Amino acid sequence: MISASMVKDLREATGAGMLDCKKALEASNGNMEEAITWLREKGISKAAKKASRIAAEGLAVAKVNGNRAIVVEVNSETDFVAKNEEFKNLVNTIAETVLNSDAKTVEDANKLTVDGKTIEELVVDKTATIGEKLSFRRFEILEKEDSQVFGTYSHMGGKIVALTKLEKDEELAKDIAMQVAAMRPLYLDRDNVPADVLEKERTILHEQAENEGLDPNKIDMIVNGRINKYYEEVCLVDQGFIKENKMKVNKYVESKGSKIISFVRYEVGEGMEKREENFADEVMKQING
Repeated sequence: MISASMVKDLREATGAGMLDCKKALEASNGNMEEAITWLREKGISKAAKKASRIAAEGLAVAKVNGNRAIVVEVNSETDFVAKNEEFKNLVNTIAETVLNSDAKTVEDANKLTVDGKTIEELVVDKTATIGEKLSFRRFEILEKEDSQVFGTYSHMGGKIVALTKLEKDEELAKDIAMQVAAMRPLYLDRDNVPADVLEKERTILHEQAENEGLDPNKIDMIVNGRINKYYEEVCLVDQGFIKENKMKVNKYVESKGSKIISFVRYEVGEGMEKREENFADEVMKQING
């Protein structure tokens, strides 16, 4: 009989989760030492100790399979591990597995199995063998019609990845993916800018104009002009095309007889707290285990 206190003691000794501790004790017939060994063999104990670390480096990949495409981000603690072949293989395995599933969330995706192990278990195993906290952060899938095309672009070895969907022209779709990666648009077009975001921007621009001491009768006109500049920064179709800067993206795409339908852009670690490197602290962590 596995008691709650036994599970609690094992959890305190290893840092592993309650469910994993219960499984370990059941597998070892309640023997504490064997249960600790079981957890270490599974990589769970070692991985759990790394759970509080910040994993804001990593890799993003885009993959296409017929009429479906995916962008995935998996994080590591350091850029060094992000370049590790074992880590790259993990990211590719996750991307391919999720792309060929009907998973809608990371929670769904973590339950998918590869060679008898769930993706969640694969990440835990690699956390133990690679020696850093790893985290499957997010993914997005796009689907297209037979007549439509995907374009992908990876920059800085997978630090920035873009996926685009266009009406036609694969070469153009790749060029637009490069545009998305380089110019960081937030929205496809003006209609996609949320009303509250636009209103906030307009308020800021209005205050700026007032603080500049501009003619109060002309402020609205000036703000409208600056809003247009804002659109040129954040809306993909309004940006200057990087390969033909005198043309807007939408005009260039129209000249090729195509249309941009959607895009995804992932930049590794965006919106996450970056790990603060402190050599002395790192040394103390190593000494203290």
